[in-house]
Amino acid sequence: MATIQTQTSPNLEINPHAFSRQQLVYVWLAGVYITSLLLANIVGVKMFAFQTTWWPLEDGLLMHTMGMLPFPITFLLTDLLNEYYGKKAARRVAYIAFSMAALAWVLIWVSRALPTHEGIPGTATKDAFEIIFGGASLMYLASIVAFLCGTLIDIVLFGVFKRLTRGRFVWLRATGSTVISQLFDSLIISLLFFYVFQLLEGNNPNLRDAINIAFTGYVLKFLIAVAMTPGIYLGRYILQRSFGLKPIRLPGMTV
Repeated sequence: MATIQTQTSPNLEINPHAFSRQQLVYVWLAGVYITSLLLANIVGVKMFAFQTTWWPLEDGLLMHTMGMLPFPITFLLTDLLNEYYGKKAARRVAYIAFSMAALAWVLIWVSRALPTHEGIPGTATKDAFEIIFGGASLMYLASIVAFLCGTLIDIVLFGVFKRLTRGRFVWLRATGSTVISQLFDSLIISLLFFYVFQLLEGNNPNLRDAINIAFTGYVLKFLIAVAMTPGIYLGRYILQRSFGLKPIRLPGMTV
């Protein structure tokens, strides 16, 4: 405990390490954000596919990486952080998340390089470890680069829409910024992993396949972003009613 002096309390004791409720919310949002990004990159090596009668590409085969499951959580949290803590705070979390993801990528690379001791039940063989993390390594790198580019674009667009609408139409700035920024995210990750990195490894990738996967990813992200629009309102309700947060006001805002 520390003792400070004020006009009303000459000997007020405070805990110098205590966080306010608003600061704790920021820490928790950042933690969930980083976890979602890391998990999306780790499971992204697996592909899913569904045969449909309505999908226009690949004879109706809808396919993408499993990173599509946890990654949309970052859409919602980016908007909430931007709305209640400002663009600098949102960028800070994005940079921290990118740094932690890059650190994880380095540690995975080191783990692959270390000699493997096999034969102990419950542990992975070298081949099994390589199958998962060897392929994930390049996907991971492409994913975090695309993530940072897309997120920074999202943060800028969110502020632009907020100023243009003078703080009104929450759904427009939340959904609009996401659907535009994720176009860049989808193109970057697909072109890097499915085309550029494959060329660098001496393979003969098909640019059309890379673009098809980017298109599939973007359509899925678009649909998810629209479906998650009620989530921004629920998040606003919880943050305002339960934790007393108020949206950041920009010059010219009327609400």
